[in-house]
Amino acid sequence: MIESDIRKAHTLEGRFYRDPALFEAAADRIWAKAWHYVEDAADLSVAGYAHPFTLLPGVLDEPLLIANDAEGRRRCLSNVCTHRGKIIVEAPGLVRQLSCGYHGRCFRLDGTFKSMPAFEEAADFPSEADHLPALPLEEWLGLLFTSLEPYADFREAVAPIQERVGFLPLDELQFMEEGSQDHLVKAHWALYCDNYLEGFHVPFVHPALNTALDFGAYDYETFDWCNLQIGIAKPEEPAFDLPEGHPDYGRRVYAYYFFLFPNLMFNFYPWGLSLNVVEPLSIRETRVRFRSYAFPGTAFNRAANNIDQTELEDEAVVESVQKGIQSRLYKRGRFSPKMERCVHHFHQLIDQAMKV
Repeated sequence: MIESDIRKAHTLEGRFYRDPALFEAAADRIWAKAWHYVEDAADLSVAGYAHPFTLLPGVLDEPLLIANDAEGRRRCLSNVCTHRGKIIVEAPGLVRQLSCGYHGRCFRLDGTFKSMPAFEEAADFPSEADHLPALPLEEWLGLLFTSLEPYADFREAVAPIQERVGFLPLDELQFMEEGSQDHLVKAHWALYCDNYLEGFHVPFVHPALNTALDFGAYDYETFDWCNLQIGIAKPEEPAFDLPEGHPDYGRRVYAYYFFLFPNLMFNFYPWGLSLNVVEPLSIRETRVRFRSYAFPGTAFNRAANNIDQTELEDEAVVESVQKGIQSRLYKRGRFSPKMERCVHHFHQLIDQAMKV
């Protein structure tokens, strides 16, 4: 149990990061209930287009598809035929209907059953069970998100983010290929998140970033399903032009680092958004997908923002922790009440989820 009073609390036990049974249990208790980034909405906007994908390969392995009907309505559906379980759409493309290549069962692009040969004599057919199950699909910031069994309403979960950065032209964000790449980290996914969720390590691990941030003014806030770190810029560094009435008006905010449980990082800078998607591959391997989106007319300079250098420094320290966490002598640690509030919040959410 993670004590609610951070002054008395201990971190997650080391076995959470090294026990294969706990890693597997997290599939149903954490990942099946999480909101997952799917794709950019602009890439899946053509009417009559079907896009198959696997939700969290290696952990959930759930076959899904995004289908756009003739009117442009977009849905997230199961990609498994309700007859005998074959994958329906094997490759992305334009389709008039969703047709199973095993026995010819067909579905409309909204997932409802359409036809099936040789079933004329079947009683009580078709029924609701013959339609393709539909999942919630949310579009926000031009991005698509879905969940198998969402832990919370998506709009409620991201409301604190929207309220804080809503003054920005979020609907104008443009994808930047040069600022987007994947990283393979040889560590447990939660260790990567632990590291992200505090600025405590910045002076020790990130010398370049430390020259840009006023470490003494670094701040933290927690909400129901997300939390926030606020990086304050030193006088010579770029900062947001905040409108009067904004909660941070008068502060030189370098970046808003938002974390949506359990694995989505929305990093807002004056130039745009850096989205980090943390995806577990195994108990000791994690993929981190970096996707960058810039506001029109802003100067995007990945190197100037130290993003690549900071990431490599983070990977090195997290992989070192991965080695250390295997120790039979390590049990659990304590939290800094001042600097590790977001890590404490993250551990509470994990503890709550894993008890269900």
